[in-house]
Amino acid sequence: MNALTTDQLPVVVIGAGPVGLAAAAHLVERGIEPLVLETGSTAGSAVREWAHVRLFSTWGELVDPAAEKLLAPTGWVRPDASTYPTGGDWAERYLQPLADVLGGKVRYGATVTGVARAGRDRIVDSGRDEQPFTVHIRSADGAEERITARAVIDASGTWSVPSPMGADGLPALGEKKTADRITYRVPNLSDPAIRARYTGKRTAVVGSGASAFTALALLADLAKENDGTHAVWILRRGISDNTYGGGEADQLPARGALGLRAKAAVEAGHASAVTGFRSQAVERDGDRLVLVAEDGRRLDPVDEVIVLTGFRPDLSFLSELRLGLDERLQAPTALAPLIDPNVHSCGTVYPHGVNELSHPEQGVYLVGMKSYGRAPTFLAMTGYEQVRSITAAIAGDQEAAERVELTLPETGVCGGAGLFDEPENAEQSGGGCCATPTTLQIGVAAPASAGGC
Repeated sequence: MNALTTDQLPVVVIGAGPVGLAAAAHLVERGIEPLVLETGSTAGSAVREWAHVRLFSTWGELVDPAAEKLLAPTGWVRPDASTYPTGGDWAERYLQPLADVLGGKVRYGATVTGVARAGRDRIVDSGRDEQPFTVHIRSADGAEERITARAVIDASGTWSVPSPMGADGLPALGEKKTADRITYRVPNLSDPAIRARYTGKRTAVVGSGASAFTALALLADLAKENDGTHAVWILRRGISDNTYGGGEADQLPARGALGLRAKAAVEAGHASAVTGFRSQAVERDGDRLVLVAEDGRRLDPVDEVIVLTGFRPDLSFLSELRLGLDERLQAPTALAPLIDPNVHSCGTVYPHGVNELSHPEQGVYLVGMKSYGRAPTFLAMTGYEQVRSITAAIAGDQEAAERVELTLPETGVCGGAGLFDEPENAEQSGGGCCATPTTLQIGVAAPASAGGC
């Protein structure tokens, strides 16, 4: 296939979430045909699964500029930029309208099962870069299809692969057999059936991030209404000054408020913390579960377990591509040093684009949360800047690809879901997600540290 014909092929975007749809909007703006493949039946299918959870970011930080331009002729108006939507709001009021504008450029019920170079497995060198990509998909009815593409942007996220309970990164012994009592999502306690599952019960919450804070806060509220409800917070480390986040000093005020709510839950006795507990096994004790640590400690029985230990990328359908991934984070090798939680706080991460997201296999890009591999936090604006840079590169506009067009808070990577429906918490947030914005350069030099998140 000659270069001219290849250039006429669509760019396949995997996933109709926030970053995938933003990529499609930027491609349309560049005059390049996108084809968005979405496993679910609606836009933002993964976001809808946490529809009850409120984001840390405001509407002003959650709408991509190219997407807004595409929506404008329809009469769409961005919600109040200073307010904080729930996942459901984000999906219904922005993602679905954007997908509707894109029309036939978005295909639902299309699961990508493999991506490769046409006629070349990952071993073959000869003529590799000149070949288009072949994207294998399975439709909702089980039919299989192969699509040819000039480039592939994988924005499928990490939501489908939650990390397990085991401290070694693998499922704890017995974890799969007790799956009926374990969830890997923040429960929606406004749903009567789900609320009944935890009312009057003793629930273990495994994890130390914002999702764990959210679950603890929700269970604490439930405990105030029912004395029999109690949470057991399982921490692999001890409790220190930063266990609950930055509190009032947190540059993400909404996240700080959430951490303070988790702390209040412990101090009020609605939750008890178990520290230094590295889960090795989960055993049945009649109708209840017993968690066992690597050091042999056994906790008192619990009725339910909520595992919130992060997510990881599904790389199985990319196995025939030559990806350059960091051995720890499973993020692109040039990006990984910038986001490694072993080294960096969120305040030391700066915007990045095509240079940091490229792989040995030219023309394939992992973007959005998937680009961060196992790193725990991500900001929507970072994803929007990623796809703006990448689509410029695909269009051959290298100058634009390397030029920053983002004013990003110095907390950089910080983001995620929170829980602060109370008006007083929104007022304390200062109307923004993070600290005072600063303009940064892509791939040139990291800004001075903001002193942590």
